[in-house]
Amino acid sequence: MSSNSREEILAAARRTAMAHGYGGLNFRDLARDVGIKAPSIYHHFPSKADLGAAVARRYWQDIAADLEAISTGSADALAALRRYPEIFRASLESDNRMCLSSFMAAESDDLPLPVRQEVQAFADVNVAWLRRLLIASGMVAEQASHDRARAIYAAVAGAQLMARSRSDIALFDALIGNYRQAGLLPA
Repeated sequence: MSSNSREEILAAARRTAMAHGYGGLNFRDLARDVGIKAPSIYHHFPSKADLGAAVARRYWQDIAADLEAISTGSADALAALRRYPEIFRASLESDNRMCLSSFMAAESDDLPLPVRQEVQAFADVNVAWLRRLLIASGMVAEQASHDRARAIYAAVAGAQLMARSRSDIALFDALIGNYRQAGLLPA
């Protein structure tokens, strides 16, 4: 089985997990989506936990790259912070999907430890990025940056959850607007 097949499996698993979480990952369905036999998946991922951890790891790595692209593509830290909700909005724009890590975090009690650790890494990457930009922008002092970063992450993820549950991306936009008005996010 080629590395291309591994990438196709990861991509199909990502789409599935963003729609149905870890519980929705099923080797038979993934094999059908990729066009291979289910036992072929075991060549790359010996267990569902191995697949889930690989998908969650790839997801946070991709998002970390997206966050850095926002940083480098923005005029300054404040402009980058304004763009942060775009990461979560993009999932909603893709067939009302949800951030994979937010979805899996809701399943935390049922996740194997390696998957849970990768899901937590996603939150850590987001909080670290937000913290760095909050300090650079002067929005908050360094001492307050960790708490503010976690609040922003939780608020934006929560806005995505509410919007997804109603299939209403305008609700996400309205909530983000309210966060800006309240001063949680830069206007």
